[in-house]
Amino acid sequence: MTTSPSQQASTSSSSSNGVCGSSLPRWRLFLQTLNWRRNPDIEKQINASRLRTKQLRSESKQIEKEIEQLKSESLRVRRETEQIKSETEQIKKENARLAELNAKLSAISSSSATNSTPPPSTPGESET
Repeated sequence: MTTSPSQQASTSSSSSNGVCGSSLPRWRLFLQTLNWRRNPDIEKQINASRLRTKQLRSESKQIEKEIEQLKSESLRVRRETEQIKSETEQIKKENARLAELNAKLSAISSSSATNSTPPPSTPGESET
């Protein structure tokens, strides 16, 4: 003859703690019928999982901080690059202007040199 778990629990008159089975709450009776006990291995696994989750969150936060630092550094480098490009362009313009001024100065100095010096005399002209 088979009996249901609730019948077994109610017919059980004693448990390991000496409490009568019928005085236990229903859920305790149900657990008693399943012969439920704490499993230390599962609890260790759960605790290890919680610890690993905590470590991973900490690592994740650290990585996020590093990413923010890298973004900031990247932005700073971009700004410096743009500044260098701007300065380079300005220097190129200044060099072009100086080259133009040098060309004008050379033209002026060469024209004044030809105007201020008398033409060289030939030896035959001075003897006449």
